[in-house]
Amino acid sequence: MKIRRSALVGLVPAAGLLVMAGQASASGFQLLEQNASGIGNAFAGSAAIADNASTIHFNPAGMTRLQPREFSVGLSLVRPSFKFRDGGSQSGVLSGGTGDAGGWAALPNAYLSWALNRNIVLGIGLGAPFGLSTDYDDGWVGAAQSIEFDIKTYNINPSVAWRVNDRLSLGFGLNWQRMDAEYERAVSIAAVPLAATHAILDADSDAWGWNVGLLYALSDATRIGASYRSRIEHELKGDLDIRGPAAGANPALAAGRARADVELPETVIISAVHQLDTRWELLGDLSWTGWSSVDAVDIMRTSGPLTGLTVQTLDADFKDTWRLAIGANYHVDDSWTLKFGIAYDQSPVRDRHRRLVALPDDDRTWLSLGAQWRPSRDARLDVGLAYLYVPDTKIDNDQLSADPARNRGRVTGEYRSKVWLLGVQYSMAF
Repeated sequence: MKIRRSALVGLVPAAGLLVMAGQASASGFQLLEQNASGIGNAFAGSAAIADNASTIHFNPAGMTRLQPREFSVGLSLVRPSFKFRDGGSQSGVLSGGTGDAGGWAALPNAYLSWALNRNIVLGIGLGAPFGLSTDYDDGWVGAAQSIEFDIKTYNINPSVAWRVNDRLSLGFGLNWQRMDAEYERAVSIAAVPLAATHAILDADSDAWGWNVGLLYALSDATRIGASYRSRIEHELKGDLDIRGPAAGANPALAAGRARADVELPETVIISAVHQLDTRWELLGDLSWTGWSSVDAVDIMRTSGPLTGLTVQTLDADFKDTWRLAIGANYHVDDSWTLKFGIAYDQSPVRDRHRRLVALPDDDRTWLSLGAQWRPSRDARLDVGLAYLYVPDTKIDNDQLSADPARNRGRVTGEYRSKVWLLGVQYSMAF
């Protein structure tokens, strides 16, 4: 399956980079890499740190801590690996193996904040908060369930922050989001002509959401942050193409229009930052993602004699998830800071029977480190590296059916997965 991602001038080329594909690094197909500066801390303290303009995404209230005008641009390289070992799949004529279904992806971001006065700050952010790509060999044992699955999102986030007083700041943002989706699979495993025939859905959607944030200083050394991002309801509309020897053999194998509704989840983040002494800074993060909004995704025909017919249902049946992260910064001197972080990230997949080959997700543990260099008072360069450990992941997805048109086989086996992240972020006041 495939679901297809001066300072102001600097935002333009970064926005163009958003056409590059995304690879999920957080649970489900969420992308935490809305900056690269947080990678070194495993994104601990994300809603409270507010050390560059990327706070626009994690907590817009943090803009009141920035200098009057700041911009930040970054790039994260993501390399997930999904290696499948067959354990007795029942796949008819589909009997081949497959290579690594993961691959490299580049995730850019760009932000600009501009203070109108001491208490009101405007900002805009560009990012890609959701994305995933898995790509299997055409003839592998699970081809009737998925050959390619790709999600791209593009998010523009105008925001405003209000300094209520010296301790409390509030923030609000709107989100215009585009989602591109492409899904490809073999039509059936029942006979060779059908197995060699592929169904490809190519669809897109535009939708709106919103986000709010709060930042409160308990003392000069300690502050807490909280933020909320709303659900975003996408109505994907596009073309369903049938390619291969059986294409057009009956109405069910005819090309046409199709749609699928997807409700991307809401998120809540609670963060804290504490300056322990002149050298050490401690960070913490607890976040919740409402993945239960992604339940059963129906793909329906919207043209031809089968208009209104559900041609496939993707039974994700996701559950809500939690993520816990802790981190620390060590200030070596006025120019250098070292970063450390660890996190535990739950998967929304309930069990091996509901694990999709298009999304072989599981719980993961983050191990992160990074560094920040300040060449001047107004400039910062962050570099971060993270390894995401994923335990061996069982799958037993049974889509066998007596109806040849709906027989997509039973994929049984195990995935060996891991993810590497490398990011760089440049931030400057001007």
